Amino acid sequence: MGAVTSSMASKFAFFPPNPPSYGVVMEESTGKIKMTEVVQGQDVDILKLETKKGTEIIAMYVRNPAAKLTVLYSHGNAADLGQMYDLFTELSLHLRVNLMGYDYSGYGQSTGKPSEQNTYADIEAAYKCLEETYGVKEEDIILYGQSVGSGPTVDMGSRLSRLRGLVLHSPILSGVRVLHPVKRTYWFDIFKNIDKIPLVECPVLIIHVSIHIPIINISYLILP
Repeated sequence: MGAVTSSMASKFAFFPPNPPSYGVVMEESTGKIKMTEVVQGQDVDILKLETKKGTEIIAMYVRNPAAKLTVLYSHGNAADLGQMYDLFTELSLHLRVNLMGYDYSGYGQSTGKPSEQNTYADIEAAYKCLEETYGVKEEDIILYGQSVGSGPTVDMGSRLSRLRGLVLHSPILSGVRVLHPVKRTYWFDIFKNIDKIPLVECPVLIIHVSIHIPIINISYLILP
């Protein structure tokens, strides 16, 4: 029953762009993966990462030679890396950070289907890549989650104690609470951020923009 309910919730929670906004090809001369439909800079690596759930996700790593910190960015719904590419490169440039972004299972050119548990496996694969491929330490990582991306971000943040910080951009309290302002957490709910956020030990910045509130400058948190 739980698996059926979770599957139904996923149908309402995830809206991957269809068709994807980009493709991936292998460059014969270098053996490197390239994204199509974007102008890829020399400071960007495109990666295929295998998750513990058996899916293969696409990730992009943007290098900044002046960076001391790295942002692990979980994007919002109805978006993929092709649409986020320019924003990621601009954030890396102006905030002087390295940045890892990734597509959830079933988004963009990532394989599999989107689900709550798959997003947790997806962010773990991206985090593992930062540690093992790029040598990034936990204390130099800032987790950034936007909208539905706040789910995997808060989940990971609740399990890591030495993160530099956690940024939540228009986060959700939980899946059910997006639809109705319930006062308790039900067993069939997904992305139970409201229950996990007290477990986060690092500094947290919440950004929630409305027509009455200007966009918040987050550079004070990211820049040492």
